[in-house]
Amino acid sequence: MSTTDAINQGDVKYSINDKGIATVIFNHPLSNSLPGRVLKKLADTITELGQKDEAKVIVLKSEGDRAFCAGASFDELISIKDLETGKKFFMGFANVINACRKCPKLIIGRVQGKTVGGGVGLASAVDYCYATKFSAVKLSELAIGIGPFVVGPAVARKVGVSAMSQLATNATEWQTADWAREKGLYAELFDTVEEMDAAVETLANKLATSNPEAMRLLKGIFWEGTENWDTLLQDRAAMSGELVLSDFTINAINAFKKK
Repeated sequence: MSTTDAINQGDVKYSINDKGIATVIFNHPLSNSLPGRVLKKLADTITELGQKDEAKVIVLKSEGDRAFCAGASFDELISIKDLETGKKFFMGFANVINACRKCPKLIIGRVQGKTVGGGVGLASAVDYCYATKFSAVKLSELAIGIGPFVVGPAVARKVGVSAMSQLATNATEWQTADWAREKGLYAELFDTVEEMDAAVETLANKLATSNPEAMRLLKGIFWEGTENWDTLLQDRAAMSGELVLSDFTINAINAFKKK
């Protein structure tokens, strides 16, 4: 697959059932990685559903039965040639996290497999996250010459600074799904996708019949202390946008792609 093809592939779709459960599904043929256009559509979709009265609760998931999300699109990263483009790309992750944060609806995450980098950020930005026992996590950014600057606040909010720093520092090693559950990223683990989906459906049905105003107020309490994230994540995106232009990072990404 060429770089251009990889950047232009992937999509986001949503549906709302008669109970008010909105399901958002993102996909990309390269392990559900996230190019800029998919990030934009994901942020826009979450924002749109937050404004729809018929959507009572949101379920966020990816396609396939293996990887939940491979994080940033390497093909797009190596195509970045200037600071403004770099910052814009990483703002894609910032916009998704902020869309989740500001959405007045509770968001349930469904993680079926391994998740890396920005994917860990997504799992951290939802309000309640289920996963299978195969859903190991890794923040690989330092290994390719950057850092988890944009997703870091969301991850640290969920698992604590200590656990986030372990992930960020030991950037080539996976942490198990059990580890992620113990740290608070996942609420519950399941042996199979089928068991996880049954739990997702049960919780979503309960929330769909709960008081919308109570859930909105509760979500606001969950996210107290993050009111500065519009500015914070923009600053963090600029850090990554600058680093991705360095020879060190370009060489590291190309070496990573060849593995």
